[in-house]
This record gives sequence, structure tokens and C-alpha cells, in this order.
Amino acid sequence: MPNMSLKKNPMPAQEPAVRAHNFDEVALGYTPEQAMDEAARCLNCKNKPCVAGCPVAIDIPAFIGKVKEGDFAAAYEILSRSTSLPAVCGRVCPQETQCESKCVRGIKGEPVAIGRLERFVADWHMRNAQEKPARPTPNGHKAAVIGAGPAGLTCAGDLARKGYDVTIFEALHTAGGVLVYGIPEFRLPKAIVEKEIDTLRDLGVKVETNMVIGKVLSVDELFGMGFESVFIGSGAGLPRFMNIPGENLKGVYSANEFLTRVNLMKAFRKDNPTPVKAVRRVAVVGGGNVAMDAARCALRLGAEKVYIVYRRSMEELPARREEVEHAQEEGVEFLLLNNPVEILGDEHKNVTAIRCVKMTLGEPDESGRRRPVPQEGSEFELAVDCVIMAIGTSPNPLLRSTTPGLDTQKWGGIIADEETGATSREGVFAGGDAVTGAATVILAMGAGKNAAAAMDAYMQDKN
Repeated sequence: MPNMSLKKNPMPAQEPAVRAHNFDEVALGYTPEQAMDEAARCLNCKNKPCVAGCPVAIDIPAFIGKVKEGDFAAAYEILSRSTSLPAVCGRVCPQETQCESKCVRGIKGEPVAIGRLERFVADWHMRNAQEKPARPTPNGHKAAVIGAGPAGLTCAGDLARKGYDVTIFEALHTAGGVLVYGIPEFRLPKAIVEKEIDTLRDLGVKVETNMVIGKVLSVDELFGMGFESVFIGSGAGLPRFMNIPGENLKGVYSANEFLTRVNLMKAFRKDNPTPVKAVRRVAVVGGGNVAMDAARCALRLGAEKVYIVYRRSMEELPARREEVEHAQEEGVEFLLLNNPVEILGDEHKNVTAIRCVKMTLGEPDESGRRRPVPQEGSEFELAVDCVIMAIGTSPNPLLRSTTPGLDTQKWGGIIADEETGATSREGVFAGGDAVTGAATVILAMGAGKNAAAAMDAYMQDKN
């Protein structure tokens, strides 16, 4: 019998007062009983509207049906046909605007908790799987992937399953891209990412770290090494700033630097050789998921006050509702309809305050959101000793400057076909944030999946 409850099974979680002081995962995951009960809410619709909302086209009703039966191994097998990173997606994918937004149960209540069930199945598999996946039969062809983030990992996994000899070249010393340097431990434990990557290694994917393509090797040199096709999934790691006075003061960080220090370099550990400067009052400028991550990390590092400074209202805030609610529960204060105009410092060039102007919302701009308009005479100063800029990123110019014939947008994104990822260079494909600018993990994975299919067709046709 279907479970006709109008509400999802709640996700067990750490209490806000406790979790605000540690980096342990906030959400604790469903028990088998909770997962089966939640799965029973699925109506197993014949036209599968939820699948249309999934960028990697997971057969959602099928895997949920197996969860309902308690056959978690079969549920994982269905998941793994479509995604290389189910434990990651179950944690950080914005299901509320994708698969769950299409769920029929959401018409008169809450949709089925698809993301929570995906996480449950992936975690169950990690705890219980005894055998490594069988390596596919090699097909004799080689492919290179630049970047070990979600787009690159997905592309590599799909190609490996087709028998390709795949090597990932990663610039950092650890594979995972934004999954390891950008998303905090309390949202996405790094051990989870490592296990997902180990699964790809078990399939035969090779990962070369400390390989800055464009410096150590060029794309042309990769072709000279016998790679028949190249996927560029190098992400968008170049931070943006507001170009206001004071951005060069000590205590001003890009969100990328701040989160990389905390997440990848473990600056929250007391014995860490590269700590983040001790701070008491922090202003995080921006309203996206990255801003929420930075603010919540600052709290856990011991800050007494953490502010989100955002120039629009709560309705326009682009971060996921869940992340906003978690930040509010933990004590982050939201200073909405405010925009920084200057960062102030002392004689030692340390940050002492941020000067803001109050905003009102005018007519919609090109993004469709109402344009913020400064209120004359409304400037005020907010005492802080740290400012974190979380206002977006763009692709690093290194690859486009070292790859002749690779067409790019004026703002730096690689021009690639939306469906195949094909670029202006023959045999070179691209996807994820390197093409779109900063977006979601699941959209990057979808791009990697599409590119893998196109690369397979390209290499087979060529040979």
C-alpha cells in the first residue's frame, strides 16, 4: 500500500547549537525503516515526470521501488547505470528545483524525498558492498579528461564503462574539484568523495594529480601522447571581486580561497600549518550556496558574529532554502537589501569595518530579478575583522590561452555545443562550469555524461 502522508520523512540531523561548533555532517541520513517508508510515498507514475527533471536521467521510480521492497543492492545497481556519484548527488544536488519539482506528490503536499533516498542507497552500498565493480573489456582507445570535478569524474566514469583507457589530469593535489575544495565537510564529507573516486579507479580510471594542463602539458601534447579525444572539465575557479576600495586589506578573502583553506587544507584543525586568521566578526558578501558555506564555516572556526550581506531580498536569494534555513538556525545573521561600497582598515592594513549602502528593489534586470537601487544617504558602517567575497567565479584563462583554435566567450567560458559538448577544436569537448560559469554539481555531471556519449561516437567514427 502506498504511504499517502503529505509530508516527507524528516531528515535526522545534529542540533543547531551542537553542529555550529563542529565540522561533522549535519544531516545524519535515513534509517532503513525510514527509507522504505519514504519510498512507499512514490506512486510509480507511468510517465515518470521526475526523470525529466534529472540532468543525468536516473530511473527514479525504479530505484525507489527497490528501496520500498528493501532490496537496496538492486536500487544501487539502477542508480549506478546513470550516475557515477550517487552519494554526492544525494547530498548536494538541488532536488527541490529538479526531480522533486516534477513529483506528482508535490501537487498536494511535499514531493517524495528523492535526494534523501539516493543518499541512503549510496551510503548503504558503501557500507555493505563486498565486491569491486568488474572492469569492462578494453576497447583499445584512449581519452583524456582535464579536471577531476563532477563534470570530469562523470565523463571519465561513463567512458571507462565503455572500455576506454581514461586518464584524468587534475591541477590540485587531490581529486574531486569543487567537491573537495568548495563544499564543506559538514555538507559533504571528503571520505564520501574519496570512496566515489575509488569506485572509478576500480573501473580502470587513472588519476594524475598536480597536473596543470596548460603549464605542465598542453592539449596538443595530450593528443601527441596518443589520446584520441579530450574533455575539458576544468571548472570555474577564478574568483570575482567587487573592485571597491579596501579589497586588498588583510582579512579580505575570496570565498574560493577561504573554503579551499578550510575544506582542502583543513584549516579548522588546531595543528594545521596553514590556518585561517582568527576572526571575531565576519561579513560574507553574496547570497548563493557558496556564501552560505563560507558563513557556516566561519561560525565553526569560532567567529562570534557572522553576517550575510546581500543586496536583494530573501525572495531573490539564490541559495537553496535548506542551506539558508540551516545557516539561520546556526546563528548567521542576514543583512538583506544592503550592498558594500568600501572596506575600511587600520594603520596596519587590517580590516576594521565594511561600509554599506541600503538598497530598494526597482524594475527587473536582464536576469529577471528586480534590480537593486541604492538609497541616497543610507550608508552605514558594520564593524568586522574579516570580509569574504562570495559573488561568483569565472573559468581560469590558462587553458584558453594555451589551446590554439579553442573559441571562448568574452567572459571566459569555453564555447561548446549544449547537447554534445563539442568545441571549435576537433576532438576536444568541454562541459560544466568551464562552459557555463559557476552552476550546480548535477548540471556539471549532466554535461560530462553528454560529452562522454559524444566522445564515444567521435572516437568510434574516427576509427
